[in-house]
Amino acid sequence: MNSCLNKILRSKKGISPILATLLLIVIAVAAVVVTYAWVMTFTTSTTSTAGTVLVQENIRYHRTGGNYTEIVIRNTGTSDGKLAIVYWSKNGFNDLALVGSGEYSVSPSSKVVTAGSYATVTVTWGVSGGIVNGGDPGKGWLSGTTYYWKISTEAGQYLQFSAKAP
Repeated sequence: MNSCLNKILRSKKGISPILATLLLIVIAVAAVVVTYAWVMTFTTSTTSTAGTVLVQENIRYHRTGGNYTEIVIRNTGTSDGKLAIVYWSKNGFNDLALVGSGEYSVSPSSKVVTAGSYATVTVTWGVSGGIVNGGDPGKGWLSGTTYYWKISTEAGQYLQFSAKAP
């Protein structure tokens, strides 16, 4: 019986070391290819959506010639962006309200901020054709008040900042 057991144990065959090494190399190469494909897809989609970078260059509150605020925005990114929505608040970023389309204008009129260039958003204050309750009901914005702004592109990039009226 002992010789029969020895015969069975000696007759078992395993995978050769060369075949095992080749199999491990194939598995490793497949893992590298899958990882590379994922990284390239992720990188391409991330950089294409982050191509527009908005920066606030200047903000001016005006009372002469009307009651309005000019916000100058620069696109420091590598692709163009179209401005779509403007929000404001005098209470903080958690209380932002949509500025209606008749309450602001954008120059250039196409609302497109090309890479490396500027756009000016002009917000009108006051009861007729502008933001109501911005500060003084009859005068628009209120001197010494901090206003909170958020300007967003169609693609979802946005610029958020606060500025104190003079």
